[in-house]
Amino acid sequence: MGPSSLFSLQSTPLCFSSSISKFSAAATTVNLPPKCKNPIVACMADAPPAAPPSTCLGFKNLLETFRVDVQRAEGRPLNVPLIAPFTIASSRLDRVENVAIRVELANGCVGWGESPILPHVTAEDQPTALSKAAEACLFLKQSSGKTLGLVLSEINGILPGHSFASVRAGIEMALIDAVAHSIGVPLWRLFGGFSNAITTDITIPIVSPTEAAELASKYRVQGFKTLKLKVGKNLNADIQVLQAIRTVHPDCLFILDANEGYSSEEAIHVLEKLHEMEVTPILFEQPVHRNDWKGLGHVSDVARNKYGVSVAADESCRGLADVKKIVKENLAHVINIKLAKVGVLGALEIIDLAKASGLDLMIGGMVETRLAMGFAGNLAAGIGCFKFIDLDTPILLAEDPVLEGYEVSGPFYKFSNARGHGGFLHWGDIVWFRFSSATTLDFGLTSSSSFDNNSISITFIMTFVYRNQFFCNYLEQVIIKSMQCLTLGAHEPSLGGYLWWSLLANPNFHLDKIAMTERGGKDPIIERCFVLRVSRDCIMIKVRVLNLYSLDQNIAYVVHPAAV
Repeated sequence: MGPSSLFSLQSTPLCFSSSISKFSAAATTVNLPPKCKNPIVACMADAPPAAPPSTCLGFKNLLETFRVDVQRAEGRPLNVPLIAPFTIASSRLDRVENVAIRVELANGCVGWGESPILPHVTAEDQPTALSKAAEACLFLKQSSGKTLGLVLSEINGILPGHSFASVRAGIEMALIDAVAHSIGVPLWRLFGGFSNAITTDITIPIVSPTEAAELASKYRVQGFKTLKLKVGKNLNADIQVLQAIRTVHPDCLFILDANEGYSSEEAIHVLEKLHEMEVTPILFEQPVHRNDWKGLGHVSDVARNKYGVSVAADESCRGLADVKKIVKENLAHVINIKLAKVGVLGALEIIDLAKASGLDLMIGGMVETRLAMGFAGNLAAGIGCFKFIDLDTPILLAEDPVLEGYEVSGPFYKFSNARGHGGFLHWGDIVWFRFSSATTLDFGLTSSSSFDNNSISITFIMTFVYRNQFFCNYLEQVIIKSMQCLTLGAHEPSLGGYLWWSLLANPNFHLDKIAMTERGGKDPIIERCFVLRVSRDCIMIKVRVLNLYSLDQNIAYVVHPAAV
C-alpha cells in the first residue's frame, strides 16, 4: 500500500456514478495464465472483440459533472536505466529521461502521470518538458471549481498540438487518475469496463542477428507470441535479423516497424523478400517518412492487395487532422494511438473517428515506465477496441520505479480494482509528507490536539516510503531489536519509539526540520511514537509531539540517507 492509498479519502460517489456503473456491472474479469482464457489479445490477425457502442460514456459524463479542486501539482525528472540501448531507425536511447507528474486534490486523492521523452519523436526534451509541466501545474492549482472537461480543455490551450503533446498527456493522466481515485473507480472501468486484462507484444530493437535471436529465444520462453521488430536502418541487415529470429522462434507473429526508415520502394522490397521466405507480417508500421503521404498510400495499397499485410500510420498520425486525411485518401489500414503523441482527450477523439471510418486501432507507447503504460493499458482494456497492443516498454527497463499498479506475467497484464491505474512513485529514496498545524492533516486524517498556556501537543501519523535497499536492511535490524521489548526512557515498550530514535542516532541518516518558527527556544519533543504499519516499501508511524508552536507555519520532517 502506497502513500496515496494510505491517506486517500473514501469518497462518496457523486452524481455521475450511475453512468459509470452501467459498464462496471457488465465488465469482463480476466485472470492471468494458466487460467487466462479471454484477454484482449495483442496483434491478432482477426478482428478485435466487439467494444461498447459508445467510447467511455462514463468518462465523458465525468468531464461535465466533476469539479476539480487541485491542492498540489508537480513535475519531476523520472530517470531510469535501460537493460540495453534502444535503437530504432530514427534514434537511439541509452537511458529513459522522462517527467513524472503528481496531482493531489483537496480531498487528499493523488494521481500520477508520465511524459515520455524520446529524441526525434517527441518534440520536447526533458528541460522543456519540466518547464511546461510546471506552468501547467501552476494553472491546475488556480482552477478550483471548474469542471474536469473545462480544465482539460484549458490545459490543451496551454500545451497545444504536437509541440507539447507529451507533457499534455502526462498532466491529463495525473489529473484523470486523481479524479478516478476520488470517485473510487479503477480506470479500466471508467473507460468502459470491457475487460481488465490485455496481452502485449514485445519489441526487439535494431541489433545484430545474433542478439536478435537471443532476445527472441528469451521472449519465446516468457510466453510472447508476437514480436515487434524494429527495422528501417539497413535493408539487408533487417532481412538477416528476420531470418535469425525465424530460426529460433518459428511460430511467432511479426510486426515490422520501420519508424520512417524506408523509401516506398525499399518497403515493398522487404515485403517481397519476406514473401520469398514464406513470412507474412501481421502489420507493417510506418514504413516511410511521416510526410511522405503518397509513399504511405502506395505501400499500403501494395501490402494489402498483393501480400495481405496491413499498414499502420504512427509518426504520420499526430492528431485528428492527420487521421481525417488518412481516412479521406485511404492511406493506411491501422492507426497507432500513443497518448504521448495526441494526449488522452485527443486519443479518444481519434478512436471515435477511426471506429466510425472502419480503420483498425493499435495502441503503443514511447519508452515509458508502468505509470504511462498502466494508464494506456487501462484505457485499452476498458474500451476494448484495439486489434494491436504494443505496451511493452517497461519490460525493457533495468529498474521498475513504480509501486503497485498492474500485475505482469510475461505478455499478460492484469488490472485490479484499485482506484485509478493503481501505480505510484516516491520522490527520491524517501518521500516525506508535510502535515499542517491545523487539526486536519493534509491527507485527510484528523489529529488530536491538547492545549496549555504556551504550547500544543499534537498526535499525528507520518508515513515514509523508501526504496533504498540499505535503508530496508537497516530497518529490519532495528525492528528485530525493537521486538525484544527495548524501551525508550521511562515509557512503555515502543517499537515506534526505538525505531525513531535509532534512525536519529544512525550516522547514515539524519532528520531535517523544515519551515518551523519557534518561540522560547524550545525544539519539538517527540514524546512517543508507535509503528502502525511496516512493509518492504513503507512504514507508517504514529507520533506525539510536544512544544509545537507557530500554528501559521507548516512543519515537516524528512528522514533520508546521508551516505548510501
